[in-house]
Amino acid sequence: MNAEKRRKVVILGAAGRDFHDFNLRFRSDPNSEVVAFTAAQIPNIEGRRYPPSLAGPLYPEGIPILPEDELEDIFRRRGVEEAVFSYSDLSHEEVMHLASRAIVAGADFRLLAAPSTQLRAARPVVAVCAVRTGCGKSQTARAAVAALQARGRRVVAVRHPMPYGDLAAQAVQRFARREDLARQRCTIEEREEYEPYIEAGAVVFAGVDYEAILTAAEAEADVIVWDGGNNDLPFFRPDLHIVVADALRPGHEARYHPGEANARAADAFIINKVDGAPAEDVEGLRASLRRLNPRASITEAASPVTLDDPEAVRGKRVLVVEDGPTLTHGGMPEGAGAVAARRAGAKELVDPRPYAVGSLAETFRRFPHLGPVLPAMGYGEAQVEDLRATIVAANAEVVVAGTPIDLGSLLDLPRCVRARYALEVRAGPSLEELLDRL
Repeated sequence: MNAEKRRKVVILGAAGRDFHDFNLRFRSDPNSEVVAFTAAQIPNIEGRRYPPSLAGPLYPEGIPILPEDELEDIFRRRGVEEAVFSYSDLSHEEVMHLASRAIVAGADFRLLAAPSTQLRAARPVVAVCAVRTGCGKSQTARAAVAALQARGRRVVAVRHPMPYGDLAAQAVQRFARREDLARQRCTIEEREEYEPYIEAGAVVFAGVDYEAILTAAEAEADVIVWDGGNNDLPFFRPDLHIVVADALRPGHEARYHPGEANARAADAFIINKVDGAPAEDVEGLRASLRRLNPRASITEAASPVTLDDPEAVRGKRVLVVEDGPTLTHGGMPEGAGAVAARRAGAKELVDPRPYAVGSLAETFRRFPHLGPVLPAMGYGEAQVEDLRATIVAANAEVVVAGTPIDLGSLLDLPRCVRARYALEVRAGPSLEELLDRL
């Protein structure tokens, strides 16, 4: 097709599914021209280019990544005819606000079907996804890896993309040792997802080019466990699709995209955090999931939190640092660290907001729902330094780290106690029984 007649497309993304959707649906399409990606949710990922080495021969100069805030201007300047929505954990209302902006600017608004963006694997795939960020999806995926390893299976995990640096260098990433995290200059958010697998003796893949990642994973594994970030749909077609819902956020399973799509596609639900939710909320969530997908089994699970050293917290002024995405676009006011600190008898949770430095101050302005906890934002070196400076300025007696990584060692914090949490099935099919379906 003549280059002037190719349909001009913008892909709305957040440095994850957007690149995957492009690779599968647009990279070799002679009838479409992707003129830009837009960036949202993740700080400081705009201003880059999707490199020619990944974009393919139709894009010898690569593709610019521009701020979503400039959407109307991008449509006007580049003559955009179609906007493709390609990121996750937005309310249905927010998705339709974007659709309204697109159609008023003269562009069709499109959502790609799940099967058309899923790769077929030569190995069985267990996909663990969620209806919202922060439901306990990653701890469930890690439990699935451990259960499969206990059966003597060679298992690798493949994580939803988090390519926040050099995209060409991050095309295929393999993490098997802590040194791999430092060598590939992982952000705190990346470490939170990869480090627990390494601690458990497992290999985890991530990156940008998931066809190449799948080939690499298949070479090492009998079974692949897909660990779906945010509440995104799996990139690999699953043989078993487990979807985690949060008993502390009933109703969210039917109000967010693509969380509702995950719920409707699930083979099995895990209702997590039942130990911290009222019984009526658990029952209401169970009924809602049944309405969305009556064929899926339902398991109830707890997510008990333990502290490495609870006596170090008792009676102390404590600063709690929580998993960043769970608090920000996940919408939770606090997380496991705050729960653990209160149960251990902390004298006070130090409010970090008056001490927030740089990008952390902006995070609190952007997410006013946050409680007296500090999100572990660390999408780049400057933000890591802001995090460290905020912790130091708060001058708490003890830091409780509710993140899945050894934050104390990473930031050189002298008085840091880790909060840990794991999946604990309370009712319904066990994880082992779900895996028997393979």
